Amino acid sequence: MPSLITTLGLAGLALAALLLWWALRGRRRDRSLRQLLDLADEMEGLLDRSQARMQALQAVVGRVPQDIAAVAQASLDSALPVREAKRDLLQHRLWIKHHGQTARQSELDAACAALGRARDRLAGGLAELDHAGEALAEATEASEQAARREPATLRRPAGQP
Repeated sequence: MPSLITTLGLAGLALAALLLWWALRGRRRDRSLRQLLDLADEMEGLLDRSQARMQALQAVVGRVPQDIAAVAQASLDSALPVREAKRDLLQHRLWIKHHGQTARQSELDAACAALGRARDRLAGGLAELDHAGEALAEATEASEQAARREPATLRRPAGQP
């Protein structure tokens, strides 16, 4: 009789451990999926902010003489990198939708890490863009103030570099 109770107790303990493992695995999967979706949302927000900042910088670059601003204006006019990044992000969202529930945990972890790295790079690039925009605005304002102080004979005619 004691061996039957011991056997049933061990079987119950094994079953409880199995259920606990299964529940924890499900929670980890849910956390990973939630993290993936949160990272995708953050990326989309960063891309939208990048696009808005690039449009705002066009006004500043427009105040700079054309010979100086040509390269910057060409970079700002090209929305292709942002569009491509948004397309890649959409592909990530579609992968999550179609494969998120069946993907191995290692795949979910790899996807989280990849989106996290991309988010960090984009956030760094956005900070650099902000810094460059501020520096350009300051330099442009200083140049315009200096130009207003110059005698009219030294000023460039309007529309000429």
